[in-house]
Amino acid sequence: MGPKIKFKKQKKYRTDVIMTAQASGWVLQFWNSLLVGDEVRILSIIDDPEYAHLLEAIYDTSDIEEWKNFRFNYKGLRLWSLTYEQDLTTPLHITAGRGFTDCLRHLLLRGASVDFAPGGSTALHEACQECQPDCVKVLLEYGANANAVNEDGLMPLHLCTEPESLECARRIIQFGGAINGRSVDENNTPLHVAARHGLLAHVDLYLRHGAAVELQNDEGQTALNTACSQPQEHSALERYARVCQRLVDAGANVSMCDTDKHTPLHMACRNANPEIVELLLRNSASVNLMDYGGEAPMHNILKMVAYKLEHGPEKIVQELLNYGSIRVWPGALPKVLKYCCVSPRTIEVLLNAYSQLKVNDRWEEAVPPEVFQEHQGFYESVFALANTPRSLQHLARHRIRTYLEGRLHKVVPKLGLPTFLKNYLMLEFRGYIH
Repeated sequence: MGPKIKFKKQKKYRTDVIMTAQASGWVLQFWNSLLVGDEVRILSIIDDPEYAHLLEAIYDTSDIEEWKNFRFNYKGLRLWSLTYEQDLTTPLHITAGRGFTDCLRHLLLRGASVDFAPGGSTALHEACQECQPDCVKVLLEYGANANAVNEDGLMPLHLCTEPESLECARRIIQFGGAINGRSVDENNTPLHVAARHGLLAHVDLYLRHGAAVELQNDEGQTALNTACSQPQEHSALERYARVCQRLVDAGANVSMCDTDKHTPLHMACRNANPEIVELLLRNSASVNLMDYGGEAPMHNILKMVAYKLEHGPEKIVQELLNYGSIRVWPGALPKVLKYCCVSPRTIEVLLNAYSQLKVNDRWEEAVPPEVFQEHQGFYESVFALANTPRSLQHLARHRIRTYLEGRLHKVVPKLGLPTFLKNYLMLEFRGYIH
């Protein structure tokens, strides 16, 4: 299925109040006063009966060339567009988005329409997007619609996508914001949005106010699916893991499939987040469920090993095997070695899941010389297996693991064995193959 194409509806505006770069000097003075929050100057203009109509003025900022001579850095204002469409804003939007609470209040006191949305969004949308909680409060106190839908089908809560927007979200909920309100195009709830952005405090807030964890969007994703599906930098792994933990604690289904039959575990493996993988497995996620492409979670992590080295992909492979994951077909091991050789620990834990290995010249050819040189000791131990059987110690381990298939994580901790033997059974990394 191809990407969705969005078409903006044509709107009718009062063209007599649309201000362009051709406007007279006093209009530009008013504009500049709005941009810097000069409430004295703003009041001196709009309190003049001749200029009172500026409260409802609509500024078209889409013509970049025409605005170049302005005395402000227009490129830093988010007030222009590279499309052919008009990019319209109002005094209320400007002050709300820039956090000029006093100016905003003055405009509202003098009759500015609180839900006026000439550009498709209300001032409340603007305040939420720019994380301006004080302006959000003022707008709501003056009757702003907490559930207004903008031209992209989003309510104000859907625009609370930054950590700094938490207070905005809290105030919207206090004024009747729909905690399970759906976006028009994708059917996302605020909980989906918070999960996608890894916002634990937002997730907590929404759950406390009755957010439903099992609602699915148009892709069939719950909030947990969404959090697991979001690409994650190394610095964000813990943050997303905490979000997923909170959702699971709230009753999220760890085996819910999206429209492509991807489970949270599939996506956590694709994004190589070891903490989330462990969380899902610990809560009975199916380790061998296939998606519509015929791939299990193990396939997903092996594809990402070379790109997610700093995430510790070997830990995920280890956890999957200890929870009973299918293994790679032995004939495909040279191919896996070729793409995963930069992570010796991943190769180690994979190979230790077999009792015997048919090591041949193809294995040596799969490892580039520079990788072999960097990890020479490890790969020498691998290639030595071409003429040497696995050790009795390893064969004993393999036999026990086979007997306890799928139950290792439950049984091994209860065995009265020394810690080092328990770790050995759970495929602890040793840096060589024997």
